[in-house]
Amino acid sequence: MTVVKVAILGFGTVGEGVYRTIQSHAEELQAVIGKDVEVAAVLVKNKEKARDIHKDVLVTTNFEEIIQLPKLDIVVEAIVDREPTFTYLKRAIQRGCHIITANKEMFAHHGKELLELAEKKSVSVGFEATVAGGIPVIQTLRQLLQVNRISEIQGILNGTSNFILTEMREKKQTFTESLLQAQKNGYAEADPTNDVEGFDAFYKTMILSRIAFGEEPDWPEVERQGITSISSECIAAVEQVGLRFKHIATISKNGNQIIGSVKPVLVGKDHPFYHVEGVENAVNVFSDIVGRITLQGPGAGMFPTASAIIEDLVYVSLDHKVKRSFTQTTAPLSEQPEEQNLNCWLVQGIDKSLLYPQWKILSEPAEGFLIVEAAKKDLERLAKDHPTVCYFAILDGEFEIASDKKEAATVS
Repeated sequence: MTVVKVAILGFGTVGEGVYRTIQSHAEELQAVIGKDVEVAAVLVKNKEKARDIHKDVLVTTNFEEIIQLPKLDIVVEAIVDREPTFTYLKRAIQRGCHIITANKEMFAHHGKELLELAEKKSVSVGFEATVAGGIPVIQTLRQLLQVNRISEIQGILNGTSNFILTEMREKKQTFTESLLQAQKNGYAEADPTNDVEGFDAFYKTMILSRIAFGEEPDWPEVERQGITSISSECIAAVEQVGLRFKHIATISKNGNQIIGSVKPVLVGKDHPFYHVEGVENAVNVFSDIVGRITLQGPGAGMFPTASAIIEDLVYVSLDHKVKRSFTQTTAPLSEQPEEQNLNCWLVQGIDKSLLYPQWKILSEPAEGFLIVEAAKKDLERLAKDHPTVCYFAILDGEFEIASDKKEAATVS
């Protein structure tokens, strides 16, 4: 029986998970692909470090030894940073290998070039693991895009930020305390900037945009806000009205304009993201035929990410050729600019005397906090003039005002 030869670049959490899964699921892989899958080589930083890798596997710190192997079918990349990973994967494609990557930063910057090169070389690119860990978002979009018209995608795409927000609410902790716990649990790096400032979710959003719409928005035009401005007082205040903070990425198309954002927002109990807690990820896909699909599952970790890579391994092994540009089947959205719409917001640090006459106060959940109905452009102007004011959008839904009267208000 023929054999699929695989090289794994990197043997950290993800790389080791891929190696272990190939060993433990050898029979399943053979049944689906019709060939045995064999790890031929592993690229590591330190060759002397003890690892549980079969003696027949080439373990090396030199990528040249891997790319020169007599037979090599698939290169799995599980490193970090844009370089040298981009160069490695270009070399692999030029060699005629299928490639699979879990590197969202590199793929967000260089995915288009890799896809175009792969198309020329008639090989496949797997990148399911770049977005939402073990959730099959990309495979789902590939299926939906055959007929459905995608209008919008929303997602909780970073498990670290979601874990921190959950810890702050459940344990009444500060951001700093919750971040420290995330680092102790191995969810956050020593430098957590990529996660807590929204860069990680931003890169994933750009990848989703290219799949759903065939193109990306101008990166500087995408609103990106992390979770560092959310205080324990904010979380306690919104809990009084049945709302929760979630760090949500959104990508949609309005006419010829693609609109993206990555920012903390508030959701009510009826929103599917309300109960997405800890390191879980979730994605909402809105399309014209099927309506809304919600996918939820583990967003990170050894085996969830390895699962996505293994599914890609099957995908490329079955010779699914890359399409450079995905079909741009997008449903029309409202032509009214978002900043003109009246939406609901949590506003902190505002004196009532500063409120615009056209604003409607819906609730005062705690001292120093208001829930108002207002236009985004007005809030932006107010915050610019008064730096102590901060505000967060409330997504559509219902919330209960916990007051003596137990009134209910509807956010529209």
